[in-house]
Amino acid sequence: MRILLLHADKLKFEITKKALKDVKMPEQKKQEFEDCLSVFWVAEEGDKNIEQVVENAATEIKEVAKQVNEKKIILYPYVHLLFGSKPAPMSTALKIEKKLEEKLKNDFEVGKAPFGFYKSFKINVKGHPLSELSRVITSEGKKKKEEEDVSEALKKEDTLKSKWYIFEPSGKLNEIEMDGDKVKGFDFSNYKNLEKFVKYEMKKVRATEKEPPHIKLMKKMELVDYEPGSDPGNLRYYPKGRMIKALLEEWVTKNVLDYGAMEVETPVMYDFEHPSMKKYLNRFPARQYVIETPNKKTFLRFAACFGQFLIAHDAGISYKNLPLRLYELTKYSFRVEQRGELAGLRRLRGFTMPDCHAFCKDIEQSKEEMMKRLDLSKKIQEGIGFNVENDFELAIRITEDFYRENKEFVKELASKMGKPVLIEMWKDKFFYFVLKYEWNFVDALDKASALTTDQFDVENAETYGITYTDEKGKKRNPIILHLSPSGAIERVMYAFLEKTYMEQQKGNHPTFPLWLSPTQIRLCPVSESHKEFVNEIADKMERENIRVEIDDRNESVQKKIRDGEIDWVPLIVVIGDKEKESGTFPVRFRGQKDIKNMPLDEMISHIKEKTKDKPWKPLPVPREMTKQVRFVG
Repeated sequence: MRILLLHADKLKFEITKKALKDVKMPEQKKQEFEDCLSVFWVAEEGDKNIEQVVENAATEIKEVAKQVNEKKIILYPYVHLLFGSKPAPMSTALKIEKKLEEKLKNDFEVGKAPFGFYKSFKINVKGHPLSELSRVITSEGKKKKEEEDVSEALKKEDTLKSKWYIFEPSGKLNEIEMDGDKVKGFDFSNYKNLEKFVKYEMKKVRATEKEPPHIKLMKKMELVDYEPGSDPGNLRYYPKGRMIKALLEEWVTKNVLDYGAMEVETPVMYDFEHPSMKKYLNRFPARQYVIETPNKKTFLRFAACFGQFLIAHDAGISYKNLPLRLYELTKYSFRVEQRGELAGLRRLRGFTMPDCHAFCKDIEQSKEEMMKRLDLSKKIQEGIGFNVENDFELAIRITEDFYRENKEFVKELASKMGKPVLIEMWKDKFFYFVLKYEWNFVDALDKASALTTDQFDVENAETYGITYTDEKGKKRNPIILHLSPSGAIERVMYAFLEKTYMEQQKGNHPTFPLWLSPTQIRLCPVSESHKEFVNEIADKMERENIRVEIDDRNESVQKKIRDGEIDWVPLIVVIGDKEKESGTFPVRFRGQKDIKNMPLDEMISHIKEKTKDKPWKPLPVPREMTKQVRFVG
């Protein structure tokens, strides 16, 4: 038996015609339910032990209903859930439905969609992390995916024994441990955000119980939304969100190329049985999307590593070429994250990852290179709008041996934050790296997510047969650095929206940096007679690469200003007879009480100055608001 559980605001359906001959048309052809757990189900040919299948299905449905706090359950027969198996006979399916209803009705209000009919239906799913769940039920219980390929690293990760420390800028190392819900071994009085991060890391609970605030923001601002037609964790981007994402991609790429990386492009799909990649898969803690092609078993990449490693394997590299820097912005990388961990832009199954590898001569050259890359990452993050020291917490994952031999380097790395950092230390080399650092963002729900990260890889050059020729003509394996200077682009957007929400809770006005704002300035004509003049101003601004919008709606000036505030528009200008005659315009700056009168050229210069050195895209929607489409609501 297969079930799809959708926690819905509303489910409504209408019978269109019979799908089976031997069913009686019910009197009520239309039905509608609100606030319900919709259970789409299909019985399979192998469901012989009806009693046990029903018992296991009821247990699973009750568990999910309890998690989402729902008392109304709707059973909806849906044969399209089948993939690679046959449906059970009608008599078996009806028995399962009847017994399942009986099992549930003592604890829940149970509704049913009629069996054996074609139906048109519409459903509004609530959108929280537990609102979409699928299960395969057998007489033995909930079936584990037999096709899921889990790496050896992922299987062993839960057994990994870590020692935890707080490393102070002075070089003092404080061992810490969890005691109930408290962390002992360090005084966090002045480092509350670090304390939240440390608890999150040491508890290792990744599932999300509540909907993160950024999800409402990303929908309200018409940036990003869930895509019901895809696998969970793969999102749709509306025009404004796509523009922001494209600008971030361009900003990261520009800076990485300026640093000296060479941009490449590699396949999204790889041979599962390739000997080098098979070994790497088992050293990387991630679940893969596995695809059977007509020729072989493949997987969708979860990073750009293998593509760049295979390029480096085929290249003729001299010590004079080192450090050799390769870069790709992967559109997309894929990881089969677990359902309870998926949450808006924070944790996805399909994501855009900037990946920059540097192939270095030895550890000493690698250290120098990592520090350069750290400065590169800081420039990128601060250009986006983050303050590295205030918005991020640094974590360093390291082996005991590497720490003992490189204490001064660890101190130098940690000192860049100017505050205490978390160190996770392992006795043995568990992964392919001996040191990894991360800049982590702690959100409104006290969940932490890594953005910038870099690591010393001492294993994959040998695994992939990557060599360089040294000064004496000998072949040697380089050290590989793995840098994502920003982290996944989607996660950058999540962190920025969460940061904005937290600022809003403090009473501040939420806003995007001017270079990322979909609309940089909104012009509000007082009446129809001012529209021609306003369009002339907008034309001049567009020629200066400014994203200008015209509120040409038949609304009051007060409503236009209020809606501009709701839309987070950075600059709002009302234009009437006075402005047309004087050539001076009253500019409302978001978050500021005072209005500043500015000539047109000064307005343009202000925006150009605030956005200099940043990439630009045109307005992603029609300039006149009366021509714009609402994508949400």
